[in-house]
Amino acid sequence: MARGEEEVSQNERKLPLGDSPELRAALAEANVPTLLMSYVHLTHDAAMLDAFQNYIRPPYSMPPTEIPGECIEDLRAKLLEALTVPGIAKATPPSDELMRRMMAVGVGEEVADEFVPLLYDQIGLKLPLPRNEIAGRQTPPADFKVLVIGAGLTGLCAGIKLAEAGYDYVTIEKNPEVGGTWYENRYPGVGVDTPSHFYSYSFEISPEWSTYHPHGEDMQNYLLHVADKYELRRNIRFNTMVTKLAFDEAASLWRVTVRKADGSEEVISANAVINAHGPVNRWKFPDIPGLEDFQGPMMHTATWDPSIDLKGKRVAVIGTGASAAQLVPAIADEVGQLTVFMRSRHWVIYNPEIMDDVTDGVKYALRHIPFYREWFRFRVYWFAADGLFANVLVDPNWPKDSPSVSAVNDGVRQYALAHLNHKFADRPDLLAQLTPDYPIFCKRIILDGGWFDALKKDNVALETDRIERFVPNGIRMADGRELEYDVIICATGFDVANMLGKLEVRGRDGRNLRDEWGADDPRSYLGVTLPGYPNYFLTVGPNSAPNHAAGQNLISETQINYIIECLDHLVEKGARTIEPTQGAFEAWNGQIEERMKSMIWAHPKAQSYYRNSKGRVFLSWPYRLVDYWTATRKPELADYRVD
Repeated sequence: MARGEEEVSQNERKLPLGDSPELRAALAEANVPTLLMSYVHLTHDAAMLDAFQNYIRPPYSMPPTEIPGECIEDLRAKLLEALTVPGIAKATPPSDELMRRMMAVGVGEEVADEFVPLLYDQIGLKLPLPRNEIAGRQTPPADFKVLVIGAGLTGLCAGIKLAEAGYDYVTIEKNPEVGGTWYENRYPGVGVDTPSHFYSYSFEISPEWSTYHPHGEDMQNYLLHVADKYELRRNIRFNTMVTKLAFDEAASLWRVTVRKADGSEEVISANAVINAHGPVNRWKFPDIPGLEDFQGPMMHTATWDPSIDLKGKRVAVIGTGASAAQLVPAIADEVGQLTVFMRSRHWVIYNPEIMDDVTDGVKYALRHIPFYREWFRFRVYWFAADGLFANVLVDPNWPKDSPSVSAVNDGVRQYALAHLNHKFADRPDLLAQLTPDYPIFCKRIILDGGWFDALKKDNVALETDRIERFVPNGIRMADGRELEYDVIICATGFDVANMLGKLEVRGRDGRNLRDEWGADDPRSYLGVTLPGYPNYFLTVGPNSAPNHAAGQNLISETQINYIIECLDHLVEKGARTIEPTQGAFEAWNGQIEERMKSMIWAHPKAQSYYRNSKGRVFLSWPYRLVDYWTATRKPELADYRVD
């Protein structure tokens, strides 16, 4: 049977396992619904689903339920037997019908049929057949060259899949190592909002995470492992930056100007370009006068200087977004006095797992219990992704003057408020300062990994008045106060709307993408392609970001799949260029604009980096992840011009 047609897993299926203290500890510590999935997957014992289906519910469901202890012990005993006694585990995979029932019972709610192909793909249970093994697929010509910009999460995925598909490619990376944002961001406390066991490639699921939400170093180590395993560095040119792309119409090639570490330039020719330089590597300082006046160290979180000693110092942190919420708890006990300057309030969600370590028993289960790794990823995906979509969809019948946009959205708002009120019951001053006046999910939510506790420390102050300017010894406020600091840290985010950065892109007929997009108004077709720019592919492009949920890794994978589908069609037809038609581009953007009217990000009080200076939501994908995954299986050829 071909690899893509059979059930595969990244666990090694070595059964039986020996009955050991490590295995018994794993059964005692591992997630019970995931153990249930592993057991049924191995044995096809559907009766065990009947025993559990009335007790497994989604998180925060009311009233809460508890799985009876006798059911749990029965499951552990039967799974132990299936793992250690030969002949109990089935040699064949469960039927699709049983798999769908397992999915529904495993998360305590219906899993619609439309999700099943995505779930098989993203949880690693049915990996697609590698392109170079597809019968009848035309092999790319040896002289067909692809250039990838960036060796971060998306660029590395591009390299893996291009190589798998038989394309000759080169990746241009401005840094001396892979990792992108996880190479660059090294400030204390840096981490990932997305749960560890989902924030990875579906084809390279790791059991080695040390926490349920990865620290920045964990994420970088994962990407280093990927680069090593897939031998990606041999195709990467480090310490090199792409400065200009110019399409040569006569040759149907992109002429790519790169700047080397010594400042010299070189022009590389490529049939296609994949821009994977990402939106979160163009960090920005605050728009406050006097940046050059301050005489002490000033740094951005994205350019952290570990040589600067913070111990006992007077430190100012400007910003209260995700970076500040990670940084402040990490340095609060080290500094002498810390002031956090807040321009806008953020909703904060308490997730009890964010500070938890993954125990040795759970790691054993992930490494050795067949199918546990995949089913655990399924569960994490389900509750961190499209299950949250209802929160960002505006109910047209919901009261317009409400601080929420739907019943579901209001429920999450009440959950966040309860945590806020609990944390600051003894600090009404901070409670008033920190309570947002806009619906939750309007902009990025902060996960509380010690943020609220840090703001209550005796040596930490929250400042909400306006900054007038930087001065040599610190900060002057609009009310005339001058506050003295030894170090100023700017946790002020990135210039996301400027999706080109400093890159110059010229397409057909001398078209200039910067002229078309302006400073902050990028548009595309499906977040990937552009009319007038043949064989030029975006990743994390306009209106493709999963701003309702976790899932950038999923978006990266599905965009790379779509791009290679476009290239394969080009090769199959013996054509030289592919680009969307102007009509398809306009129709898609019109659809997005209309849909955005019903999304929370267009709310009058939604001021976030998802919107540009004119208020247009340029970043967010206004549908579910499953919709984007489905739309990017292959191009709608009627929407494309192929020459």
